[in-house]
Amino acid sequence: MSQTRSISQISPVSPKEPTRKAPKQQSGFDFPLAKAGDIRMLILDVDGVMTNGSITMDQHGDEWKSFNVRDGHGIKMLQRADIQVAIITGRSSKVVAARAQDLGIEFVIQGCLNKGEGLTDMEQQSGIAAAQCAMLGDDVLDLPPMYRCGLSLAPNDAHQAVLSHVDWISDLPGGGGAIRQAAEGLILATGAWERVIQSRYRISPLDCGWPERPV
Repeated sequence: MSQTRSISQISPVSPKEPTRKAPKQQSGFDFPLAKAGDIRMLILDVDGVMTNGSITMDQHGDEWKSFNVRDGHGIKMLQRADIQVAIITGRSSKVVAARAQDLGIEFVIQGCLNKGEGLTDMEQQSGIAAAQCAMLGDDVLDLPPMYRCGLSLAPNDAHQAVLSHVDWISDLPGGGGAIRQAAEGLILATGAWERVIQSRYRISPLDCGWPERPV
C-alpha cells in the first residue's frame, strides 16, 4: 500500500549554490555509469516525467493523466533489480496514488511545494540517503532535491534550466520513454542486467541500444 503524504506549507530551504554541469553527452546511451553504480532509489516527478505534462480536467475538476506502459515496465524492472522507486510531486491526485499502487511504489509524497524538504522526508521514510538516490525531474521545482541527490536525470523536453544542471539527459521525452531509458541505464550501472533482463528476455544491452562494453 502506498504511503501518501501531503505537504502544503513548508518553510523554504536555501541549498548551496549549484554547479552548472552542461552535459557533453552524445546521446541518452552515454549514461554516467560510474556515478550511478551506488544508486539505491530512483525518485520521480509526475507531470512532465511520468506523463507528458498535460493535465486534463472534466467539468467536476477531476484530473485525467496518461502513463507510458514501457515506463511502467522500466519501474518494475528497477524493483526486481532491488532499486526502490519513489514519487515526489507538487500536485495531489487520486490518479497518482492509484498508479503508484498499481506499480507497487511504496514511497509517495504528493502536494509537496518544497521538494528539497520533500527529499528530506523521503530519506526519513525510506532510510536511503540522498547520495544514494537518483532523481528524474523536468522543471525548476525539481532542482533543489536534484542538487542533493547522487545523480540527476531529465527527459529531453525538460526546462532549459534543468537541462543545464543535470548529469544525464534522456533521448526521450517525459511520459514517452525517458523513465524506461533511465531505468535501463541504472540496471546496467548497478550490474543487474544479466539477472533482471538478460536471463528473462534473452536480450543484451546492445540489443537495447546500449554499448556492449560501456566505459
